[in-house]
Amino acid sequence: MPASNARAIEKARGLDCDVIILDLEDAVAPEAKPAARAQAVEAVKAGGFGRRDLVIRCNGLDTPWGAEDLAAAAEAGPDAILVPKVSGPADIAAYDAAIAHAPAHTRLWAMIETCAAVLDLKAIASARQGRLDAWALGLNDLSKEMGARQTPDRAPMQAVLTLSVAAARAYGLTILDSVCNDLEDAAGFEWVCRQGADLGFDGKTLIHPGQIETCNRVFSPDPGEVAWARAVIAAFADPANAGRGALRVDNRLAERLHLTQAEKLVTLADAISETS
Repeated sequence: MPASNARAIEKARGLDCDVIILDLEDAVAPEAKPAARAQAVEAVKAGGFGRRDLVIRCNGLDTPWGAEDLAAAAEAGPDAILVPKVSGPADIAAYDAAIAHAPAHTRLWAMIETCAAVLDLKAIASARQGRLDAWALGLNDLSKEMGARQTPDRAPMQAVLTLSVAAARAYGLTILDSVCNDLEDAAGFEWVCRQGADLGFDGKTLIHPGQIETCNRVFSPDPGEVAWARAVIAAFADPANAGRGALRVDNRLAERLHLTQAEKLVTLADAISETS
């Protein structure tokens, strides 16, 4: 949400979401950027966001506002600082250096939204020896740069979506799917949420509070899958199955790789239950 909108920031403290991103970049007009920066810093200092992570999205270092944004955000110490239009590992290093004075808990998140970034996903992901912790896809900027159409099924972006998830997983990064611009097509929004969840994204960035309920529901573990995961864990924990690499659990094959997936799913489901 725009950091220039004080009313929206106050409302954010009660939204049923996991992360609040206070935007200083695209959502804020040039003349409002200094005031938005001050308001974002004040929001971090004031707190009151509960379990929600608070993130500041800064303008790029190649803009008139980027250096001041990064300095102020690092001083404020939010949970993460999100940086735009990363094109390669050198950008990650530059942003790491720019927020070197931030508290240790402040992570670096990067927008994947340029053609250069898509062609250098592995190198960018492997640059996580610093603060880099997560990616957020930005298909609006990427589509503009590519000259691609944003179709309802996102077919022109299938390769980008899949490769981005694979690169993030290879290097242990959290990855968030891009925003959906259509605020009226509820069915279409649910469809792209399901597509993102099926592809393996950890969640989705949103541009309106009305999208939160659908996103939470789609990205939350399916109760049936959670029940099967608990059964898999119990089956492998049974002494009678000691040393076995594969089991039949509720008429489905469960191998050791499924046990790892089951443990991750149950951990996620339990964490969601605790915060509900």
